Amino acid sequence: MAGGNAIRGSRVGAGPMGEAERGESAPRLRVSFWCANGHETRPSFASDAQIPDGWDCPRCGFPAGQNRDNPPDPPRNEPYKTHLAYVRERRSEADGEAILAEALAKLRGEI
Repeated sequence: MAGGNAIRGSRVGAGPMGEAERGESAPRLRVSFWCANGHETRPSFASDAQIPDGWDCPRCGFPAGQNRDNPPDPPRNEPYKTHLAYVRERRSEADGEAILAEALAKLRGEI
């Protein structure tokens, strides 16, 4: 058993910190934001701060807005695209045929 006259779990300077030590806190303003799932988030801002138009819902991650009846739409999840899908967006079928013919000609030693 450890001896000594220190109180377990305490440290120097530990104790209640009130406004006397920290100073007065800035006036705050609580603003409500709602997401598409109906979750309400109420972050607090300094009264002189610029309030953002949107906020991320901490429960579901959807964007939230200040209008309860018309919250922002949830983001659309784009399906995963393969490299070939991106190539097909950039090139037409005729372009692909021309590139393939050129590559085959190089392999055959025609160029």
